[in-house]
Amino acid sequence: MLPNRPSIDSVTTINDDGSRRFLHPADTRGRWTTWRRLAAWLLIAVYVLLPWIPVGGYPAVFLDIGERRFHLLGWTIPTQETWLLFFLISGAGFTLFFLTALLGRVWCGWACPQTVFLEYLFRRIERLIEGDAVARRRLDAAPWETAKVLKRLLKHALFALLAAVIAHVFLAYFVSLPRLYGMMTGAPTEHWGLFVFMLAATGVLYFDFAWFREQLCIVLCPYGRLQSALIDEHSLVIGYDVARGEPRKNHGLPQFLGDCIDCARCVQVCPTGIDIRQGLQLECIGCTACIDACDEVMLKVKKPRGLIRYDSLAGFSGAKTRWLRPRTLLYGALLLAGSLVALAVFSNLKPASFVPLRMPGGAYFIDAEAVRNQFLVRLTNKTGAPRQFRLLVENAPEGMIISGTDGPVEVAPLQEEVRSVIIRMPRAVYRGAFHFRLAARDETGGYTLAREVEFLGPDPRLLNDDYWREKPAH
Repeated sequence: MLPNRPSIDSVTTINDDGSRRFLHPADTRGRWTTWRRLAAWLLIAVYVLLPWIPVGGYPAVFLDIGERRFHLLGWTIPTQETWLLFFLISGAGFTLFFLTALLGRVWCGWACPQTVFLEYLFRRIERLIEGDAVARRRLDAAPWETAKVLKRLLKHALFALLAAVIAHVFLAYFVSLPRLYGMMTGAPTEHWGLFVFMLAATGVLYFDFAWFREQLCIVLCPYGRLQSALIDEHSLVIGYDVARGEPRKNHGLPQFLGDCIDCARCVQVCPTGIDIRQGLQLECIGCTACIDACDEVMLKVKKPRGLIRYDSLAGFSGAKTRWLRPRTLLYGALLLAGSLVALAVFSNLKPASFVPLRMPGGAYFIDAEAVRNQFLVRLTNKTGAPRQFRLLVENAPEGMIISGTDGPVEVAPLQEEVRSVIIRMPRAVYRGAFHFRLAARDETGGYTLAREVEFLGPDPRLLNDDYWREKPAH
């Protein structure tokens, strides 16, 4: 049993005198624990292996800040197209809203890195060294003797080492594994900025998982507070069946009506220290530990499982859960609309970009023979293979003289090339400003990129010698 019972009116981890009370949740067994453990190890494997798995010549996820490009599962996003990440970020937000409206805090309990790393790495180490929940509480209360000091030193050394490993894997997403290995084997002064970053990241992770722990979910994370706005009485949550469980067993009476025997096992296993029987609370992360704990007790007292279970608040009150309702339809419609827009944008993406720019200086130039416009053509290859382009001029009026479009233009992978294109109109055929199209044909991919540009020049009368002879001399 816990030394004191949680209260719905105050945070369990804060004692009456304002000091921090450390939680030592007991371990659980059961179907939900098994599924969560499998999901957690799968997520940890994905986190560790993504920088190792090559896709298209680069790691599966490689956020190459130095070269200003992102590699995501074979898709390369250069700096010019980072606006596309808007669809990824907003899509993740709408997906989270939609899933929360349907399934409650399934993200917090099943996939949040804070939960996954804390429960399945750091607390595993703690249980291995210090024992179960009872042994850990006993060790907290014990005097600082040799055995306690050695256990704490070993535990925190492993915590620091694990925090460093997680931080280094995180850095591999930005600098790649070969470069990271070179940094690790080299002197810290060669990469001073990244070395300081690693120290800071390791320190933050160690502080969080060794001491702060559930306070991140209770105090810092805004998602628990958003929960009250995202869910309603038909959202799936973890709750206690009051109608079935109450009244609880009273040790002064030989019999009781409810199935709850008030063993507090659900409180002992809770990683945030709440009593789920007091109703849905901000601190609940939906981890299912209380479900398995209660089911185990129900089987022992020969009662059916499900006194604590996944259900909606409407379901716990005896009503039918409605999955289709204004909230889920709205979030689903927003998610669908965003997905369709993203699909349309991505389906029209080209593996190269073509931007014609007017050269700095005068808008046009006049010599004895012609009016001249000068352009810079910027070709960007967004792929990991070389591409060949040919510059073209479309809708050209008769008499136009073009320079700079001869021969192919080779653009290396994820690089850009700039070429100058000079357009001249002989004075004899020039009739004023006009529009035409500059184009680049991708000989590799078989498509054409084109932009309309304007040929600028003076009023044609100013090129007539008779016009100037009629002007008085100054």
